Amino acid sequence: MDFDFENVAVPFRMQPGLRRIAPDHPQLVPLDAGSALYREKLAVMRAGQSRHAVAGFDPAPALQAIAERLTTDAPLELACEQDLAVLDGETGTLPWLCACVPSHWAPEDKVGLHFAALHAPVADNAALLAASAPLIKLVTEGECWERHVWTLNPSGRYDQHPRRHAREPWPQTADAEAFGQRCWLRVERQTFFPVGRGTRQSVFAIRVMLQPLPAAAAMPGAARRLHDSLASMSDAVLAYKALAGAREQLLAFLAARMV
Repeated sequence: MDFDFENVAVPFRMQPGLRRIAPDHPQLVPLDAGSALYREKLAVMRAGQSRHAVAGFDPAPALQAIAERLTTDAPLELACEQDLAVLDGETGTLPWLCACVPSHWAPEDKVGLHFAALHAPVADNAALLAASAPLIKLVTEGECWERHVWTLNPSGRYDQHPRRHAREPWPQTADAEAFGQRCWLRVERQTFFPVGRGTRQSVFAIRVMLQPLPAAAAMPGAARRLHDSLASMSDAVLAYKALAGAREQLLAFLAARMV
């Protein structure tokens, strides 16, 4: 997994956490045709469930900006690991999405919504909501940005659309070791890069990465940061992330690997 565990904040806070990145920093990762992610994205594309747009919106400038960062003429869904959306700086909305592997949200319900409304269901969201207007202005003014979000999950499936797949239950065992062995670290690297071409639009790219929790916890310093961040989550965040019922066993699993 291409993830720096320094991005796991201790204590945990729901906050924008944006970091400026260079314009030539790689934004889109080619999608391996032999990967599980490819197979899942292909299934969604073939079902006609990958793209959603506000009536009358022209995505051509954004599609051109995306194409310039790709090295293949494969369909957009299969050209890169990232799911993609357009953020319009004039309206603060997402008028277009190409999303195959959402994390327990339905893209068809989000298209056209204001960026602040997207975060309305998020627990402990005061900082996010307060930052919505300046954040929209920041990421649509021509520079490139990134942030990371993470969670622990009992499912190794990329596509977690709530109406395509029921939520995977946590392992039914009281043994913390056996419990953790069946869990996953799910990370999203979220980036913004400009569309340009006379627009105040940016492309919002979401790269979902999965790693079995035992492998992730074996990385230097990872178990302690995951443990301490999880231990600091509020009850509201634990409920939002569906971690409340698994917290104690996950903490025990991670504590056994802390050095």
